[in-house]
Amino acid sequence: MKIIKIVFRIVILMIICISVNGQINDSKIRQHVLEKGVIDSLYIFGKWRTNGQSETHLKYLGIIKTKNGKKFKLINSSWFWGISKRATSRILIFSDRNNYVGNYYVNMIHDLPNKLRNGKLIFKNISNDCDNQVTTIIDLRNGLPKRIFRQCKNNGGDWFSFGIE
Repeated sequence: MKIIKIVFRIVILMIICISVNGQINDSKIRQHVLEKGVIDSLYIFGKWRTNGQSETHLKYLGIIKTKNGKKFKLINSSWFWGISKRATSRILIFSDRNNYVGNYYVNMIHDLPNKLRNGKLIFKNISNDCDNQVTTIIDLRNGLPKRIFRQCKNNGGDWFSFGIE
């Protein structure tokens, strides 16, 4: 009976250890990228696998200073998960003290901005669905907009909209 209890406890501990190692602490990895502060560097955490492991890609875009003196740091985030390697992509926003402020959810990975330059987010169309000659530039120096509209300009002249959450 005593051996059964010991084996049971070992199995429970192994399950806990395996499940903890398979998870990524989003807050810690985001803070790591913010503390490094290396603009345009891609950081990859975890390793996506078909058995349920996930992978997070973070790219620090830089810091903006609004006309009223507020500072915000921006990070592109893509989280890959699920059997078919689905992705959830967002533009993460932090204060100058690395406190989470909010995010813009984007539909696809290629909808994320390519650069942050002089307080302006630059979105280049890299998808085959959009005219790659069209670039959307969002000036953040006046503050964070409630919604971002990114132009695609395909046959229908579509616009994509992202709202802050």
